Amino acid sequence: MSGVQERITDALYGLGWGTVKKLPEPVANRLGRTIADAVWRKRGKGVLRLESNLARVVPDATPQRLRQLSRAGMRSYLRYWMESFRLPAWSKDRIREGFTPQDVHHLTDGLASDKGVILALPHMGNYDLAGAWVTTKLETPFTTVAERLKPETLYDRFVAYREGLGMEVLPHTGGAAFGTLARRLRDGGLVCLVADRDLSAAGVEVKFFGETTRMPAGPALLAQQTGALLLPVTLWYDGSPIMRGRVHPPIDVPETGTRAEKTSVMTQALADAFATGIADHPEDWHMLQRLWLSDLDPAKNPEERPA
Repeated sequence: MSGVQERITDALYGLGWGTVKKLPEPVANRLGRTIADAVWRKRGKGVLRLESNLARVVPDATPQRLRQLSRAGMRSYLRYWMESFRLPAWSKDRIREGFTPQDVHHLTDGLASDKGVILALPHMGNYDLAGAWVTTKLETPFTTVAERLKPETLYDRFVAYREGLGMEVLPHTGGAAFGTLARRLRDGGLVCLVADRDLSAAGVEVKFFGETTRMPAGPALLAQQTGALLLPVTLWYDGSPIMRGRVHPPIDVPETGTRAEKTSVMTQALADAFATGIADHPEDWHMLQRLWLSDLDPAKNPEERPA
């Protein structure tokens, strides 16, 4: 991305946080749907990739059904953005009422044990809203990791936004973040990580909807190293102003095997929990990038070749 493009991107995000949060909620919702439908009709590479990903999740879907799902998916994705732009202006009551999770006892029991808890989520629903609910409703601060974005000013905006919601945000660089997360967990704290995509060499290969991809090793390694509870979480919208979610049962550390073998087993269990939630609510999985290893060959993906 050129310097000019970076400045434009930062300005657009600044406009969103500065303007959208001032709109009445019904107006912001309509604006989000209008933008989503316009983007969906253009059939750009993000929409095409979303449909390709959804074809794995719903393998028996007709082309018409996939287009319906991708349209609903774009509306869900823009709802995430509209909510995120507006979250800093929401009252504590609005945040508490805006999210209703199932089986939250897995989280509260884990926090009460003082062993530390790791929440691992896919790119579903609005994890910023879920995080704000944790800091507001449960009055529990937590630590998370953010990928460094370009321009740096945009990364700073995201950090300031999430810190304003009560989160401690660490940059995703090197091994320093892992050590800090481990210390927070040993102190009985809470760590939240988005964990459904890691195409680096450090990712753990898993089967996901019948094909191979890589997911981060971090959640499983942290659980092994600190004794913290590892809980998958999935999120979705149901057409109401309230977001829904589920805290899945904990993923246990295997009693035998090497660290690598235990990490593989635990990450596969995490992938299976994600798949359960995504299969139930595919339109709320915001995966507009390549995910499966078979999609990484540019020769097979002409729509994603650089111009």
